[in-house]
Amino acid sequence: MSNYSIKDLEHLTGVKAHTIRIWEQRYKLITPKRSETNIRFYNDSDLKLMLNVSLLNNNGFKISKIAKLSQDEIHDEVLKVVETNESSFDQISALTMAMLEFNESHFEQIIASNILKKGFEDTMINIVMPFMSRIGILWLTGSVSPAQEHFISNLVRQKIIVATDAQIIENQPDQPTFMLFLPEGELHEISLLFAAYMIRARGFRVIYLGQSLPFNELKDVHNGFQSEYLLTVSTSIAQISDMQKYIDKLGSAFPDSKILLTGRQIVGNDYKMHDNMEVIPSMQYFMELLDSLKEPVTVQ
Repeated sequence: MSNYSIKDLEHLTGVKAHTIRIWEQRYKLITPKRSETNIRFYNDSDLKLMLNVSLLNNNGFKISKIAKLSQDEIHDEVLKVVETNESSFDQISALTMAMLEFNESHFEQIIASNILKKGFEDTMINIVMPFMSRIGILWLTGSVSPAQEHFISNLVRQKIIVATDAQIIENQPDQPTFMLFLPEGELHEISLLFAAYMIRARGFRVIYLGQSLPFNELKDVHNGFQSEYLLTVSTSIAQISDMQKYIDKLGSAFPDSKILLTGRQIVGNDYKMHDNMEVIPSMQYFMELLDSLKEPVTVQ
């Protein structure tokens, strides 16, 4: 069982710490525990309850009403909201609950329902990828355990692989080739896998080189195929002590290719990019970039 501070609850539920305290005092929704040194903390049950309370409150339920519901009644109301509401925030909250409970069945229900309503790409871009980004940050701060992060990452990875396997690969002539890789030491490949799916879906060729690729291996493959685009993601690696130096190395080694960079270690940081480079701030932006590359079809 994990312990959470009130700040952890705030980050995971979206409810401000002072609001949580008011709900504690006025409605007795949860009661914080105390450590041997008298420090307040909350457990898994408290976090799950607050996720459910937050979701219901965001969908019009008054706190005074929620406080009178039993645990089973709260659970039933939450299921009704998740099934009918298409809010990305609510779906992300539901996925967070599935992660905390290690509930694969609940995860499958949420993802399947959203894919049915919105399609695979839309579900990934607007729900799953923001959820994974949020979980990644919380994992770094210790608010989410490695086991929880690994559990949910594996389920998302499986979904992308299954969707990719279902694609009919028909590379269009005269369309660009994308070479995808993660820098040496980088193992978080969900964004890269989804990018590969999106590229293939538009008829472009993908050379997928995967995780932790040594730089010399990248150069050798590129020398043989001369791909028009290179795409890499830098999420959590510590091996690259000087990111600017690595960026300069990429730009100089592949001057004739367009190099696309994304990930938490890149986006939002003020690195100097070479003329043949572009930062991808989001998967939505990447989708729009890919669509702009597709040649218009001439109707005879």
